[in-house]
Amino acid sequence: MKPGRVYLDNNATTPVDPRVLEEMLPFFNERFGNAASRNHAFGWEADEAVQHAREQVAELIGASPKEIIFTSGATEANNLAIKGIVDLSGEESKHVISCQTEHKAVLDPLHQLEIAGVQVTYLPVDQDGLIDLAELEKKITNQTVLISLMYANNETGVIQPIKEIAALANKYNVPFMSDATQAVGKIPLDVDELGIDLMSFSAHKMYGPKGVGALFVKKGVKISSQIDGGGHERGMRSGTLNVPGIVGFGKACELCQQQMSDDEKRLKKLRDQLEQQLLQLSGTHGNGHNEQRLSHVSNLSFEGLDGEKLLLSLNEIAVSQGSACTSATVEPSHVLRGMGVSDELAFASLRFGLGRFTTKEEIDFAIEKIRSSVIELRT
Repeated sequence: MKPGRVYLDNNATTPVDPRVLEEMLPFFNERFGNAASRNHAFGWEADEAVQHAREQVAELIGASPKEIIFTSGATEANNLAIKGIVDLSGEESKHVISCQTEHKAVLDPLHQLEIAGVQVTYLPVDQDGLIDLAELEKKITNQTVLISLMYANNETGVIQPIKEIAALANKYNVPFMSDATQAVGKIPLDVDELGIDLMSFSAHKMYGPKGVGALFVKKGVKISSQIDGGGHERGMRSGTLNVPGIVGFGKACELCQQQMSDDEKRLKKLRDQLEQQLLQLSGTHGNGHNEQRLSHVSNLSFEGLDGEKLLLSLNEIAVSQGSACTSATVEPSHVLRGMGVSDELAFASLRFGLGRFTTKEEIDFAIEKIRSSVIELRT
């Protein structure tokens, strides 16, 4: 039976798992208390739920609950981490190291810091999307106050050598921050074992609700708050906590921990099927390291095609040409350009993000639809 609309844009956002929604619902009306209300049972109940969620989130990444700061999402967490570290640095001349292929939620805060006089080095990547560790070490100076490199790329799924990066940062006593929005809940990771000092992630990328995320702040690492007004989250992030969202976030983390391995194996099989079939089309290329990447992500370029026309022809399939945060622009993907992909090919590229609810029937349908569209547009 032909599927209806097929959703293959899970890197942009994921549907809320029904089990997550079920956990959240009572906190909208029956258990609606403010977690900061310390004088009655409604507040105590909400605070207890938040602390339980904090434990669930922390357990997923190998952290202590006290190291989890709830935010409105990964973008806020990135701003808090990057600006919070730079603000507290005692260096007169401040220097940050990042990468050309970071998400805009990191690049834009860094651009704002540059306007304020902070020096930022943007490391290049090779054709596989990976940084050069030797180049990173060469760029570290006495003024370097932060290294910020994403865990897994949102457009290609390429996973950076995080443990080695953290070791270099530790060698020079520089805090290491990673935007792990695409990685958390998809692959096993332990912040303590890896040596990460700060890490951002978001619920809506892992079958939780939108509008809630977290920043991991390693014990002993100091950051300056960016939002004032009540001293919530141990003074690092003021504002009334989104209790239903946080409860959902916690449940999403619990579910990811339980079924991550099974999800990863199943989605890799479906992703590989999709790639193998589409790469048989002449002039089709894969973007990103073939092995060192997330199992559910594929980025393919189709020679000789107008990417916009290809997208329009796939009206029953939800895919993207890059980050959801930059989909309104007409510029080619900065990630693909950074990997040396030509503008022409970058414009003719599609990102596929499979997810927990993706079925084999949907992949079979997508393969046939994309194949026929490519052939038709090339004739």
